[in-house]
Amino acid sequence: MIVTTTPNVEGRRIIAYKGIVFGEVISGVNFIKDFAAGLSNFFGGRSNSYEGELIEAREAAIREMSQRAGALGANAIVGVDVDYEVLGQGGNMLMVTASGTAVVIE
Repeated sequence: MIVTTTPNVEGRRIIAYKGIVFGEVISGVNFIKDFAAGLSNFFGGRSNSYEGELIEAREAAIREMSQRAGALGANAIVGVDVDYEVLGQGGNMLMVTASGTAVVIE
């Protein structure tokens, strides 16, 4: 499955549009990650625990979107957009949404 943010795939022709597909992930951040991130915030530096959570959530959303496109008979997704949102009381939930247009390319 080719997944791209561009409106087409260079050198390939879109022969069918299968529709818009989405992948959504809502991930909770636990006490240990909050504590480690708080230390990074206090002492400076990057929060590897939050970065890891973000990477996993993004990859899962793209994987889910790709599976849905494949179920429609698509072999590529164009115009992909990934959005992030913090949810929950106290902002302890992370929502990642990936969307794009499922297509068939030659």
